[in-house]
Order: sequence, then structure tokens, then C-alpha cells
Amino acid sequence: LVCRVPIAAGVHRLGVTFVKNPSSLLETERQPLNVHFNVYRHPRLGPAVYQVSVTGPLEPVSLSLERGQVHSRDKVFRVYPASPEQELECARQIIADLLRRACRAPVTDEDVARPLQLYEQARAGGSFEDGIELALGSILVHPRFLFRIEQQPANVQPQTAYRVSDLELATRLSFFLWSSLPDEQLLTLAEENRLRQPGVLEQETRRMLADPRSTALVSNFAGQWLYLRNLDAATPDMRAFPDFDDNLRQAFRRETELCFEHLIRENRSLLELLSADYTFLNERLAKHYGVPHVYGSHFRKVALDEDSQRGGLLRQGSVLTVTSYATRTSPVLRGKWILENILGTPPPPPPPDVPALTDNVISASLSVRERLAQHRADPACAGCHQLIDPPGFALENFDAVGRWRELEEGRPVDATGGLPDGRQVVGVAELERGLLERPELFVATVSEKLLTYALGRGIAYYDAPAIRQVVATAAEDDYRLAAVIQAIVRSVPFQMRTSQ
Repeated sequence: LVCRVPIAAGVHRLGVTFVKNPSSLLETERQPLNVHFNVYRHPRLGPAVYQVSVTGPLEPVSLSLERGQVHSRDKVFRVYPASPEQELECARQIIADLLRRACRAPVTDEDVARPLQLYEQARAGGSFEDGIELALGSILVHPRFLFRIEQQPANVQPQTAYRVSDLELATRLSFFLWSSLPDEQLLTLAEENRLRQPGVLEQETRRMLADPRSTALVSNFAGQWLYLRNLDAATPDMRAFPDFDDNLRQAFRRETELCFEHLIRENRSLLELLSADYTFLNERLAKHYGVPHVYGSHFRKVALDEDSQRGGLLRQGSVLTVTSYATRTSPVLRGKWILENILGTPPPPPPPDVPALTDNVISASLSVRERLAQHRADPACAGCHQLIDPPGFALENFDAVGRWRELEEGRPVDATGGLPDGRQVVGVAELERGLLERPELFVATVSEKLLTYALGRGIAYYDAPAIRQVVATAAEDDYRLAAVIQAIVRSVPFQMRTSQ
């Protein structure tokens, strides 16, 4: 379907739907599938939208007639010439402003000279907007825009620790929390060297966390830390899990992101990621989990009963799906995920000559536990798997797409697992309680992951004191996520670097 419509300049919300025809039969529970959208050939409850493409403008009007109507355009044309005589000066102001924001630092006449020259070339054969467009193109390929360059002071000796400048600190903070450039308030504070004044950095961090742009921290960091990015590649076997579709995949991701965002917005403790008695659901995800009385496509916070099998990270479909195979669960992948992302003690890599588990399909005769027992019989495998497998076995009540189950191939599920210290636990609830007995281990792991994300480099041995300080500081405030972030921003690795 191709539709051509005139639309005024500005931001618009686009929606596509289908007009429902009357049904001759009432919808009942006889419908076995809940699938609405798949890239596979699969039954659907109704028509589905695969793709929407928007092209245009097909007959654009002069941009000069629409000044002030487009938010993104207003960010470029903060001044506009009233006459041809004012064009050059306006162009100079626009270019200088764009360069300052793009390069995250004050600019000189020398910096402005080259883009201004390109403006004059384009203006000679076109309009004022054409000249600004070419100048803007040169700014977008400027090395100081494309790269976060931190200049080493000339008077610093090699291999000496020094504080980064306020402008560099502002850039670090902005990309950490927003994955974007500093805004005007942060940039101005940095230019005036006021960012490190008492209380200013903490206040700016709180302001930026409260800003909607901090959702970038949620999607980017959570996607990296919790492997949510792997959900796009997760393709459970359609014969074993016919109800799985892309709507469910996206709902998995959104549930986990909203739980993490809730900790930031409500200033909650990090430990709630493991102990939460609530989650965020829409109707599609609630049906998958078996949670009643949730209707509609929008997500909302849902309080859970004491006997509910949902809540924290270890019970969420996103984590359970990316740590499973297409046809079955994997205690190995789940145990490794817990060791790496919850406890911060990744197991060593397997030796190169260790054979893989050959049977990766559902077996009618052996459970996953029994097949892994055969695998551990090899002495070369036993050493690592005795550490990796027990935490994963505690999650065996969840299948490969995160549904709760009591039976596996007609037999009761054995969810007996353990912790790295040798204690035995049965099921996810005991596993969570065991992990929360040492909250500093979990908080230290999250702090390490956050510091890695903030610095854009791996953590080394000399960062360990800073991480311990972050955990100790957060402990004084009930391990709140905001306290962890504030402590990272104040930390030595975040505010300093070593000269070459």
C-alpha cells in the first residue's frame, strides 16, 4: 500500500492499524496460539504490519518559510538574517555555535574559518540554507566531533596521573548518562570551570539522571550488561515453542529495561533487581507468564503475589531466553551468566580439546541434568562444570522461553542447584536468597560493569580500590543505584587519567 499525504513540518506520531471485520464466531480458548507477528511463516490471530517506510519531502517548500516549526531546525538556525547584508555574520554565529556544541569546547576564529569558507562556496551558487548545510556537513566529520579526544597537558610528566579538564569531565559525564553531547547548562559550567565546585557535579548528575535522555543509560548499559542485545538473535524452535514471536521478544526486553529504569527514576536499591516483588507487564507478556488481569499493549507496574514465580532478573524472560538454546534450557549458559553478571567471578575458558555436548536437541530418554552429568564425567570438563552448572540448575523450573514448568518430559523438574561456596539451593527463590546474603558481591559486579561502560575501557587491577570505594559509599545509602552512579562519577578513574 502506498499513500501520499501532505504533512506540515514538525514532529508527528505515525500509527498503522487494520479495521477489524465482524467475527462470525466469538474468540475462545480454543485458539491455541498467541502469536501476532513473526518473520516465519506462522499462524497469526490477524493481519500484521511488517514494515512502514516514510519518504519525502516529495515537493518541499522553501525552508525559510517554515522557520520555527521544526525543533531540529531551530537547533541549527538559532539566528536568521533579515537581509542579505546580515547573512555572513549570521552564518559565522551559527557555525561557531555548532562547532562549540559538536566539539564540546570553545572555538577560535581559526576553527570557524574552514566551515565558513565552505558556506561561502555553497552560498555563491545557492541559498543561505545551502551554505549552512555544507558547513554543517564539514562539522559532522570534524575529528573532535567524531572522537572523544582528551588533550594531555604539556607540563605533565610521563606516566603521571592528572585530572582531566572540566570540559573533558563534562563530556565523560554526558556520554555516560546520555550517550550524547553535553547540553548547554553542563557545557557552560565546564567552560567556566565550575563543574568541580562543591556540590555542582553531584547536582548535575542528579539533574541528568532525572532527564528523559538518561533512558540511553538504561537501553545501552542494560543491553550490554544483561545481554539484552542478544535477544534479536534468539530464535527458539517454532515446533517446540510455537507461541514465541517478535512481540514477545520485544516485551522481554522492555520488561527488563523498565525494571532497571524504575531504580533510577524512583531512587531504589540495586538489590531490587534480584528481590523485586513487582515487575512491568503488558497483556502479551502477562499471558506468557500466566499473570491474570493485565490488558492492553502498554506496560505498567504490576505487584506480584507472594507465590508468584516472577519478579527479579533471574525470573525474567529476557535473561532466561538469551541463556538457553533454541530447543532446551542450558544450565551451563545460565550458570555462566550468573557467575559473570551477578557475582563477578567469570569461569576460565574451556581447554581447546574439550568435546562439545553432542546432544543439543530435546531428548526423550535423558533430562538436561542427566546429559550434563555424562559431560562432567570427563575429567577435563568436571573442574569448570562443578562451578558453572549448580547456579544454572536452580533455574530449571523455567523453560527455554522463560515459562514456569513443573515437569520436563513428563517427569518432575529437579531444580537442585548450588552456590559457588558449595551450599546447596533448590529453585530460584533459594538461589536469590543465597545471592542476597552477600549483597556487596552483586553491587561490586554492577559497579565494575558501570565503570567499564563509563570509561569505555576494561577494568584493570589498579581500579579495584575505586570499585571498593564505590561499594562502600553505596552501602551507606542502601545500595541505591543513584548512589552507585554518583560514586562512580566522583571516583578517581572517572575524573583522572595517566599521561603517556
